[in-house]
This record gives sequence, structure tokens and C-alpha cells, in this order.
Amino acid sequence: MNDDALRRQIRDLTTLIEVSKHLGSTTELVPLLTRVEKAALEVLACERASVFLYDAVAEELYSKVATGESEIRFSAKLGVAGDAVATRSIVNVPDAYADRRFNREIDKKTGYRTRTILSIPLTGYDGAIVGVLQALNKHDAAFDHRDEEEGTILGSLAGVAIQRQMLLDEFAEKQRLVHDLEVAREIQSSLLPTDDPVVTGYDIAGWNRPADETGGDCYDYVPMPDGSVGLLVADATGHGIGPALIVSECRALIRALSTMTDDLAAIVSRVNDLLVRDLTGGRFVTAFFGVLKPTEHVIEYVSAGHGPLLYFHADSGVGEELMATTLPLAVMLGLDATPGDPLRMKPGDALILVTDGFFEWVNASGEQFGTERIFDIVRAHTEESAQHIIERLHRAAVRFGAGVPQADDLTAIIVKRQ
Repeated sequence: MNDDALRRQIRDLTTLIEVSKHLGSTTELVPLLTRVEKAALEVLACERASVFLYDAVAEELYSKVATGESEIRFSAKLGVAGDAVATRSIVNVPDAYADRRFNREIDKKTGYRTRTILSIPLTGYDGAIVGVLQALNKHDAAFDHRDEEEGTILGSLAGVAIQRQMLLDEFAEKQRLVHDLEVAREIQSSLLPTDDPVVTGYDIAGWNRPADETGGDCYDYVPMPDGSVGLLVADATGHGIGPALIVSECRALIRALSTMTDDLAAIVSRVNDLLVRDLTGGRFVTAFFGVLKPTEHVIEYVSAGHGPLLYFHADSGVGEELMATTLPLAVMLGLDATPGDPLRMKPGDALILVTDGFFEWVNASGEQFGTERIFDIVRAHTEESAQHIIERLHRAAVRFGAGVPQADDLTAIIVKRQ
């Protein structure tokens, strides 16, 4: 080995040692990739270097760092870089335009002339493909065997470091999402009533349990201008953060409009038109909005797609299912929100408002919990408080499911005339 070769070897090994130190201390992906690129320019003495990360789901390679270029994304089954992925070995191309794997279109678009290519597969600690380091245009000639050896070392160091950082970034993103969902859950929970209303002659209770951190259901008690009690149960399509935002908007609109009028049809119709303008992609909300007038023992209501409404007649022990009075909210403009026939509550009668998560809960055989089981529980425990009946409903649904997890949000309001 002559003096020049020895000096080059010492220089390149020193660079690789420095690279190893930096790769171990860098805590962000883009600076890490930038460091790998710069190391390749130094060690391999080339004009350009690009780090392509491997997207296993899409089977694509994409760049976050490319000297002088914007992001590039292409199939991992194509080109010289794709061959490095397929073979998991270095691909040395001494004449790019003489190699059938080379895609000349990139040169045409950029105006850059590629002469020589060294594609180095980047593998993680578990042997999985992380990406490809591609060096272009050796300064003096084609890439040689020494370049391949040093490229292999650099690729091994870079692959493990990149995989580690991507795993750390993925973990950090999951932690951020968990935190954001927890904040959203706290906000949504704070919108639920803290206490049930105290109404002479009546026992009223509400309850909610989302299927995820946040849910698409809500219930509320809305103070009306005439002093009566508004009752709201709403269910946006789906469950999770999106439906939670929608149902929160629905609640806010109903509360705001209820301060100006006690006309249920006008309130529901106006809320519908506002939601139509906001919601896209087939999203809608089913909602029951009623008003309990305790001195008259009457509940007036509009049910926008929310049904069945369950009414228990205490004198006969019969459970009655009432259908929705109009379409769900946000389906179409100009909703006809004509109220249903007023519910005239006799002593012991109960209105049971539940979302479909209750009666559509299935067991291992695919059988639904149904509405008759709900009536059976109300009938058997009619002397108990509304809150205790809701708790019994939930426990019964869980037992019925026999290990089948809760698949939908659960919300209930029970209004009993004492």
C-alpha cells in the first residue's frame, strides 16, 4: 500500500469513527440523514448522495435528504436503488447510461448528468431493510472495491441508527397522540352534565361511556326560556375524535338556539341547516331533543333519526317503541322538524333514551341485546332510581356480550315520573 492509499484509508476510517459518534448522539431523523449524506460525500468522494427511506407498506423508496434536490418517491422494485433493496447487496454501476436499470428521466428533469452510481442497502439491527444510500459520480473515476467496503461499513452504521431514530420518532408520535386524545377526552367529559336536574315529581339520570378515548355520543340538559328542562341525546356517525367534534358542535348549537326560543321545530331545523353546511363525506347526527314540562307532566320532542325511543307504561307494564319523527341532522337542507305527539307521563312511567350501542351490542353468536331486554330490566326494577336502572342496563349488556368488547359508544337518559 503506497503512502497516498494509506493516508486515504486513515482519513476515511477517521471519518467513519466520527460518523459513528454523531449517529449515536443525533436525536432527530432529518439531521441524522443529513449527517449520513455528508459522510458519504466525504468517504466516497462523490458529487452527490441521497438517502432513500423504505416504505414497506407502499413498497416505495422516498428521500428526505438529497443534495440539491427536493423529495423523490418511487417504487422500491425499480431502478438501481430498487435492485439494492431486492438483493440486499451493494450495486456498483460504472456507467449509468449503459445500465438498463438506470432511469434517465430524472436526469432529464433536473439537468444533472449521472455517470457512476453506488447503491448501498441500509439494514437495521434485525436485518430489515431501512433504506438505500445512493452515491453519484465518483470524482476521479468509477467507484472501486475500496468504496464498496467503506460503503458497507457506512451503510451498517447508518441503517441501525436510522432504524433506531425512526422507532423513537414513532414512539414519540404515539405518545403525542395519546396525550392529545387524553386532552380531547377531558374536554369532552367536561361538556357532559356534572349533575342531574332536580325536578319536583321526577327522577332524571344521564350516563355516557365512549368506546374509544373520545366518543360520538353526548347527552345534555338544556335550560329553556320558560324554565322547563330540555333533554338532549345525540349520536354522530362513528366514534372517536371526528364524531366527538361533530356531536360537540351539535350540542353547542342546540344550547345557543335554545336561549332564544322554545320552538323545538325551529331549533332542530336551524341546527340541521348549520350542520349541513359544515359536514361532508356523508356524516350525520341522530338526535333526540325534548322538553319536560313537569307541571303538565308532558314531554314534547323532536327525534331526528334517533330511534327507537323506549317508553315504559307503569300501569300496564308494557314497553312501547316510538320511531323517529324526522330524518337525521345534516342529511339535507330544509328539514321538516315537526314534533311527535307529546308524551303524557303517568305516575311510574319512564322514558328511556339510549343510543344504539346498547341494543346493538352483540354476543359471540352475533345476537343483539335488543330493546326487549331493556324493557325487562326496567319492568323488574321500576321502583329503583333512574341512575340504578342505567347501571343495571350497562351490566346486563356487558354480561350479554360475554367477552365481546364494547364496539360503540353508550349513552342513556332515563326520565321517570315518581
